[in-house]
Amino acid sequence: MRIPFLLVMVLALTVLMVPVIATANDVSPREFRTRMSHTYVTVSDMVSDVEAEIDFGKEVAARILGTYPPLHDDELNRYVNLVGRSLALHSNRSELEFRFMVLDTPTLNAYAAPGGYVFITAGALEMMEDEAELAAVLAHEIAHVNEKHIVKELNIRGVEETSISGISRFLGGASDPARVAFAQAIDRAVEIMFQRGYLVEDEYEADYIGTLLLAQTGYDPAALKRYLQRVDESASTDAAETLNRTHPETQERLDRMAAQLNEYGLQGLPYPTMKQRFQQHVDTKGF
Repeated sequence: MRIPFLLVMVLALTVLMVPVIATANDVSPREFRTRMSHTYVTVSDMVSDVEAEIDFGKEVAARILGTYPPLHDDELNRYVNLVGRSLALHSNRSELEFRFMVLDTPTLNAYAAPGGYVFITAGALEMMEDEAELAAVLAHEIAHVNEKHIVKELNIRGVEETSISGISRFLGGASDPARVAFAQAIDRAVEIMFQRGYLVEDEYEADYIGTLLLAQTGYDPAALKRYLQRVDESASTDAAETLNRTHPETQERLDRMAAQLNEYGLQGLPYPTMKQRFQQHVDTKGF
């Protein structure tokens, strides 16, 4: 992956592609930023904790790729990375390098491993109608990373305070009990993503912060709501079964998003959806 090139493209994309429209009737960009900044920039964000999160996330990402293979389409993956990284620039995790990849499966879902490893399925892309909806799903996953939902639930730390202590050093050599604890933590993370799902309140929080991230980046903040409504209509299909099993009831999510959009005065504003560009990069793939 040519990171310098991608970084240049991300910056260009951010400046040129999505003009940030006056966000809301009564909410300034500063207030959006304040809402986004309530998250975890604390003394607990030690270097060792971040290293532990990244090491742990790499292992979880490997397990995801062991479940679903990557889609070998460099052009499409680069496009998804450009969209994802334009969103990540507005997150509060500047210490992380976010990476995005399309998974070759008709399953309808997306996954976020700690440390910034974000995956979206070909099945999910097929259900989307524009770039704003792609950005919406990626923003939701970035919010899971941003809020450290799995990291906090499993108490992943880089210091020796927990049963999973000193996790950043596990890969370089550790006792058998430590390796067992590390492997068990990975199993639990994979179970959360593929079977049990995140905590319900974590999903609602990811919807909320993802919507703010969309607005702050300049995409249609109603895009996630539009996408979920469409998915809900296909809830009986096999492709949507996993998504519905690992997420809260869709109507409740839609109701909460509608209330949030109304609270911020974001309903009906002319945010760009970038439908034509999405069609150029995705609709021609014929998943």
